Amino acid sequence: MAEGVAPLPSRLLPRVVEGRQGQYAGAVSRLLAFAVDVGASWLLFTLGLAVLSVATQLVTGRRFSLSAWQLVDLGVLVVWEFVYFSYQWSLAGKTIGMALFGIQVVEADGSPVRSRSAFLRTLFFPISIVTFGLGFIGILVGRDRRALHDRLAHTAVVYAWDARAARLRWLARQDSAPPAGPIP
Repeated sequence: MAEGVAPLPSRLLPRVVEGRQGQYAGAVSRLLAFAVDVGASWLLFTLGLAVLSVATQLVTGRRFSLSAWQLVDLGVLVVWEFVYFSYQWSLAGKTIGMALFGIQVVEADGSPVRSRSAFLRTLFFPISIVTFGLGFIGILVGRDRRALHDRLAHTAVVYAWDARAARLRWLARQDSAPPAGPIP
């Protein structure tokens, strides 16, 4: 700073928000996380069926495929998707995609999600879809960005990472770097 110039009082400095932890997650991050989860769950489902098919062929000597049994295949897929989402939400409050994009399901009051709420959220999720997507309008226009299934299950989706803490950890790593030069 130039000599003789007084610094601005802190109340006049622009406030920079670096951390979003605990704030309601937006539509884009939720949609991207869901897309990753659809891909991950489909990949795991397909791998599971392939392993089942190979194991059945090794044991019985006959080929096995659910594609000939379309209703059974659909039923197994629905159960798999329910388990995929419900289990992960009840275990950690986030799925693979949500962890990748730094978002997490919590109770509406901000406390960690309970298994019951995770189960209800998974159960009510199709309602947001079968209403021609109108169940998701709350994510776009609601102040708390809660979809219909979030309201019914008393949950919310928030950012789970703190950009400021990550930046401080990165800076700490840079300060503790060993000096350049030959190792004695």
